[in-house]
Amino acid sequence: MKEKILALLMAAFTGVRKDGLNQLARTIALQAATEDEAKTLVDKLTKAQVDEFVKEYRAEVDKEVSDGNKTYESNLKKKFDLVEKKNPEPGSDDKMPKGGDDIAALVKAAIAESISPLQAKLEGYEKGEIAKTRLQSLSEKLSTCKDDNFKAQALKDFGRMNFNSDEEFNEYLAEKETAIATANQNVADAALGGQGKPFFAQKADDGVSKGVADYVASQKPDSKTELSGREV
Repeated sequence: MKEKILALLMAAFTGVRKDGLNQLARTIALQAATEDEAKTLVDKLTKAQVDEFVKEYRAEVDKEVSDGNKTYESNLKKKFDLVEKKNPEPGSDDKMPKGGDDIAALVKAAIAESISPLQAKLEGYEKGEIAKTRLQSLSEKLSTCKDDNFKAQALKDFGRMNFNSDEEFNEYLAEKETAIATANQNVADAALGGQGKPFFAQKADDGVSKGVADYVASQKPDSKTELSGREV
């Protein structure tokens, strides 16, 4: 559901950050029970509303990252007893001390290290949500499949697959939809093949069906019903 809502949002609001639209799609998916309800909600949105939503979402994310950086930088300065560099006197050497004492590089590396766990956490959450919505989309397609073995194998294979983009997943889903139609046709053909031939179609060794032979035999007069006359 979320993937479909995201596609609607991207088509309606081009140029807006995808991460913001993705968060908006997740919010709409929680309020809509069907695709029609989701489309109705998307159609009611204005460009200003979407821009404001994305702006607030990015502000919250940026604040979390900024606060994390400041906290880590402060702890780092306390740990290494670092002080902010004052304005250098005229004529003094403004270069950083050599021998691994480049404080700016040290702080930069430390900040990057502090951001890494947060970014990994956000990426992991995002991937989990994407995998969940993709599995839901696949399950909806498989609900129309009449071949239980096909459904089980498709779900098993999905757990081993990775998709680099939404376009790649949508292409896979379209291929799976075609395969489901083929599987359903095979089930229908197998059911027709198991019904056997009609009674009159069962032929004897001479090539005449048993039903036809019995019918012809029943029309022949027997000795009891055959009329006879006197000899003249």
